Amino acid sequence: MALIESNGFAHVRLTVRDIERSKAFYDQVFGWPTAVDASEKAGQPGVEQSQEDFYGGVVYQTPQGTLFGLRPVGSDAFDSERTGLDHVSFAVASRGDLEAAAEALSGAGIAHGDVTDLDDAGMAILSFQDPDDINVELTAPLG
Repeated sequence: MALIESNGFAHVRLTVRDIERSKAFYDQVFGWPTAVDASEKAGQPGVEQSQEDFYGGVVYQTPQGTLFGLRPVGSDAFDSERTGLDHVSFAVASRGDLEAAAEALSGAGIAHGDVTDLDDAGMAILSFQDPDDINVELTAPLG
């Protein structure tokens, strides 16, 4: 029996080195509306410790209702080989949407991997890197 009954993620927040660069990237790639944008406060004294000021970051509203945030920290480069985040994955409806996303990323000059079927998992994926080298993955069900 689980200790906590949860119905899933409410939000995820990534730490980034340059909030404006990361905002521009995620705005271009996903175009989600912002729920909160406190990025104009980034770099002000005390903001990076202030929950009320969202640490000088931005929070996006995803189409499924969860939140995705960016928090400026301006420190070490991301490393998926260290304890913490490995990657973040967003769902799309179909493998065809993955193919369309690959074309759109190429057209925007954003490097990406191939659309790959993971038969045992019942899904296909497409991976690309954000400006901090965080792996972003798109996932679609097979079949």
